[in-house]
Amino acid sequence: MTLLSRITGPADLKRLSVATLSVLAQDIRAFLVEKVSGVGGHLGANLGVVELTIAAHRVFDSPRDVLLFDTGHQAYVHKILTGRCAEFNSLRQAGGLSGYPSRVESVHDVIENSHASTALSYADGLVKAFALRGDTGRRVVAIVGDGALTGGMCWEALNNIGAAPDRPMIIVLNDNGRSYSPTVGGFARHLAELRHSDVDRHALFEDLGLAYLGPVDGHDIAGIESALRRAATLRRPVVVHCITRKGNGYPPAEQDDTDCLHSVGVIDPSTGHPRSVGKATWTSVFGQEIVAIGVDRADVVCVTAAMLHPTGLGGFAARFPQRVFDVGIAEQHAVTSAAGLALGGLHPVVALYSTFASRAFDQLLTDVALHGLPVTFVLDRAGITGPDGPSHHGMWDAAILPVVPGLRLAAPRDCTQLRELLREAVDVTDGPTVIRYPKSTVGPDIHAVGRFGQCDILRDDPAAVGLLIAVGPMAQPCLAAAEELAVHSVPVTVIDPRWIAPLDPALVKLAGMHRLVLTVEDTTTTGALGARIAQALAAAGADTCAATFALPPRFLPHASRDQILQAHGLDASGITAAVLKRLASTHRGKVPAKEMR
Repeated sequence: MTLLSRITGPADLKRLSVATLSVLAQDIRAFLVEKVSGVGGHLGANLGVVELTIAAHRVFDSPRDVLLFDTGHQAYVHKILTGRCAEFNSLRQAGGLSGYPSRVESVHDVIENSHASTALSYADGLVKAFALRGDTGRRVVAIVGDGALTGGMCWEALNNIGAAPDRPMIIVLNDNGRSYSPTVGGFARHLAELRHSDVDRHALFEDLGLAYLGPVDGHDIAGIESALRRAATLRRPVVVHCITRKGNGYPPAEQDDTDCLHSVGVIDPSTGHPRSVGKATWTSVFGQEIVAIGVDRADVVCVTAAMLHPTGLGGFAARFPQRVFDVGIAEQHAVTSAAGLALGGLHPVVALYSTFASRAFDQLLTDVALHGLPVTFVLDRAGITGPDGPSHHGMWDAAILPVVPGLRLAAPRDCTQLRELLREAVDVTDGPTVIRYPKSTVGPDIHAVGRFGQCDILRDDPAAVGLLIAVGPMAQPCLAAAEELAVHSVPVTVIDPRWIAPLDPALVKLAGMHRLVLTVEDTTTTGALGARIAQALAAAGADTCAATFALPPRFLPHASRDQILQAHGLDASGITAAVLKRLASTHRGKVPAKEMR
């Protein structure tokens, strides 16, 4: 029996002797490597916070004392110490343990944050609420990575926290010098000075009005405990600066220069290498094509928000190091900085996860689009992301972005279309362009049999009673559904609109030629392409029955991409059933489509 097996909650942790804690830390690391290598997840960051999390739970009394993690992917050890060991086989699987804090899982999880730089603002509000309610015995502890402190929201929070010395809060700065990759910016340099200096330096935090303790060895449990207990006695906002090593205790992570095995799929625990050979992904195809574009176009530059390698810009950075800018976890700054690059005569390509693009909507709207600036946004992880859950599903971009005047939005169906549409996007000179694609492998190319306006015709049936409008990667299941419908003697035409905003007049005309139009897309139904087509058809007085087949307008749980799409009918059989149901509810009989060309 391991020492870890005796831990069912924080109370058990407090009963252990200091001498046994290093053994517990070893047990936790072995457990993390075993479980995460089997199902995938965030590994490197959690290996780095083992001792820090043990110390925090020994000093504070969760859930009465509130522990917040920023970013929440470093909360695996917290989950282990709060009684969830038995559930780790289901980590990030459908119906299983979330990869982030989850309020439905445990009273010890207060927020569900997977977007960085938020915990200090949550903490500021909680401290104020406790004070106003007279609940002053509760302590608030924010465990914040140095990468998160590259985000502007952290500094907005610190500006308020430092101005209120009567409101106690403990900020544990988990400083490993990295987010995904090494932390960038002037603040990172300041932390490096604090980390390596042999003399007592005047810290920036003290200038802001916060007490500062440290630096502390983040792998020395006794040292961390001592610093945390001292911080708690100060009864004011205080930063406890802990130096940790990402991937600590697991050689494959320690030796991984890219990101210390930040996030892994299923791996061999003895080597840290993937158990299966990776196939081409949308990200890798983008990475190859943007390098090729960079060779052809000296004015193309790239911007990323601490996601250089995850968004596929590693190759571009290696080839053109002076033409790529990593601004840290600061999407708002990234977008307006890109606007400045465009004002200066360049064509910036801003590579973001779809879910994080929502953080910079105002900047895209007023700093880019209002000025008619040529900035291309590449939104990775669009649609259903999968095991990272509701905060990471990129369900909103295709519903929100079409409201931006002058913005052009494309959804490629395959590798060739991604390359083609990306080149079309960077050729635009009078406004923003967006390319969106999912987190998945790329299937075979789907060749068009014709084009109508900007739309590719993928399957043309002159007798079609229905039109399937397949958005991006929905093309393959729509074509499979067309085959199934043919068995039911229901001919349909399948098209790919390619550019889904603004609405192509030819697409509306084509839709009006059919009795039934079903738009299939991996975004939320509210604001989707199908809704805009239906509105346009109604305005034109068409009697076409138009429907949107997309994702429901609610937060969806974690599961694999295929599982979630199937659960909501966005697979071949589900699309087939939807068409048959819609036809049954309209007039009987078959009305051929009018001539399309």
